[in-house]
Amino acid sequence: MKQPVIALVVINVILLGFILASNIGGSEVNAANTPDDVKPGPVSIKILPVKLPKYVDFAGEVVPLDIFDVKERLDREMTVNAYWHSNSLAMFKLKNRSFPVIERILKEEGLPEDFKYLALAESGLKNVVSPSNAAGVWQFLEGTGKNFGLEINDEVDERYHLEKATRAACKYLIKTKEEFGSWALAAASYNMGTSGLRRMISGQKVTSYFDLYLNEETSRYVFRIIALKEIFNSPTQYGFYLESEDLYDEIPTRTVVVDTSIADLATFAIEQGTNYKMVKLLNPWLRSNKLTNTTGKKYYIDLPK
Repeated sequence: MKQPVIALVVINVILLGFILASNIGGSEVNAANTPDDVKPGPVSIKILPVKLPKYVDFAGEVVPLDIFDVKERLDREMTVNAYWHSNSLAMFKLKNRSFPVIERILKEEGLPEDFKYLALAESGLKNVVSPSNAAGVWQFLEGTGKNFGLEINDEVDERYHLEKATRAACKYLIKTKEEFGSWALAAASYNMGTSGLRRMISGQKVTSYFDLYLNEETSRYVFRIIALKEIFNSPTQYGFYLESEDLYDEIPTRTVVVDTSIADLATFAIEQGTNYKMVKLLNPWLRSNKLTNTTGKKYYIDLPK
């Protein structure tokens, strides 16, 4: 029995020596194993620039890549989003749950499907709040949301209601497209507001988003939407490989209609065979632990099937 043990010890010593020898120099690359086109150094990963498509459009409007700054602005956003792996992967997973709702409403309201990427650019499809207090997937300010039909108060905030906020966004974009004459300008106005964009167009005497000299955020905004469209339409071309099981599934729900007040959402949840957490997750527009309803308004509350 001793001989196999001795042999095993000898093998382990040899292997340890080999491992230590291969690790000499910390993180430096072993020159003998380095490809000819990569010089030895502290980093052995080859990072390649993103290749831009030859033709790009947004909502059917051609992006003029022959203009040098247009091409470079798109290149910047393609690079940022293609290499922002954690953020892009999170959005890939969420889109499977949110895009079907958004796509259906865009079609019903007569908007190009490309505008689903505006929601992606605004919030990553999450119910976030910006420093300026814009809220929800579509990032409505309170005043703008109310102007486009959303109920917003201490107990109900429909900026967090994906379907209703999507319809409000459609109304906004249709209105601004009618005023400014292009979908790209409608998207730009979503970022900087109609009055600000109106001043820029009037002062610079041009009518194309791609000819305007704008603030840094709005100058990048439409290009980020376009970059997300290109990456999400051809994910493997930009290094993203996801299987269907990697994506977040749509959540099966049933809907109950409520036309009276709910004194306590937790009690309501138990009575409906679920719990407070699930009611809040499926109905993020319910912002309190109660629902005061003195007018008999009908509210549609989603519950797990």
